[in-house]
Amino acid sequence: MSHEHAQMPPGVEVIKTLPGAATLIPEGAEARTIRVTLAPGDPGAPPHRHPGPLFGYVTEGEILFELEGQPPRVLKAGDALFEPGGDVIHMQGGNNLSDARSQIVVTMFALPGTPVLTVVSAEELEERKHLRVAPA
Repeated sequence: MSHEHAQMPPGVEVIKTLPGAATLIPEGAEARTIRVTLAPGDPGAPPHRHPGPLFGYVTEGEILFELEGQPPRVLKAGDALFEPGGDVIHMQGGNNLSDARSQIVVTMFALPGTPVLTVVSAEELEERKHLRVAPA
């Protein structure tokens, strides 16, 4: 635990720290807090991109999470995550549970008026398939 976190008051916990995060936020960006609730077995959105970086926290259940260039992994309630946005494709973000809902809350930094996500075409996915990492 770093010295700065040693002084935290009771009930306050730093879950994850991302050094240098401010350099990733686009000039003029707004912060958006977004809650995604997935029904049991919901595969989530198809492969897509986000217009800017996001930092999130799984509040309930389990999320099957895969970013281009990283192996798929299961994030459970209490786990934090980071996505750089921009060119990196968010391959999977579905509910890993077939019998319960899952939920994640993220803060995204993006220019005003940009969509929360943009679905990637099948052609582009094929062109970039070499960037996927097999499950560990």
